[in-house]
Amino acid sequence: MYAIVETGGKQYRVEEGSKIIVEKLPNAVGSMVTLDHVLLLSDNECKIGTPYVEGAQVTAEVVEQSRGPRIRVFKRWRRNDSRCLNGHRQYLTTLHVKSISA
Repeated sequence: MYAIVETGGKQYRVEEGSKIIVEKLPNAVGSMVTLDHVLLLSDNECKIGTPYVEGAQVTAEVVEQSRGPRIRVFKRWRRNDSRCLNGHRQYLTTLHVKSISA
């Protein structure tokens, strides 16, 4: 059984026991999170939501709150001797999927 859930503006394919890395959620490490924006649910038959499957939810445990890799953003303007260097590290949350319920 698998499901496609939406969180942080992105879609993830999850199965029971899988780990996913999503954008930062405000939950503490060790707490349980319920993702109820389920777009598709597949068991023996496939249920497609319009836009979400009613009554379906995915329960996951917060494993880790971390930051992603450093990204360098470099901008340069020609003929102006101007440039700008910025860095960015995205805050991330690692989830361990416990159950998928319809």
